Amino acid sequence: MSTLRLLSAAALLAVAASANATSFIVTTDGIVGTLKATTDLTSDATGSFRDNKIVRAARDDAASFVASEGTIRGVKLESAFEAIRQQAPQLQATDAQLAQAILTI
Repeated sequence: MSTLRLLSAAALLAVAASANATSFIVTTDGIVGTLKATTDLTSDATGSFRDNKIVRAARDDAASFVASEGTIRGVKLESAFEAIRQQAPQLQATDAQLAQAILTI
């Protein structure tokens, strides 16, 4: 009788472990897919602004903005934000995300 209980417990443990592994894989795939889509959108947007002189000139202001967590907002950075939003109105990015993107250009 105790052998049957031991086998039942082992079977339940195996089923529970496989369910957790499957849940982990599905969750991980969802997170990775979302991050990839966000990265692709950011790289597409920044790639088109790579040659924009206004955006390139705002790098120092963007660095100050990021380092100060948004407290320091330079004139060149504000011009770059305006230029980016005019050229890509479909881009739904915060000022912090745009500043980070400017730094990667």
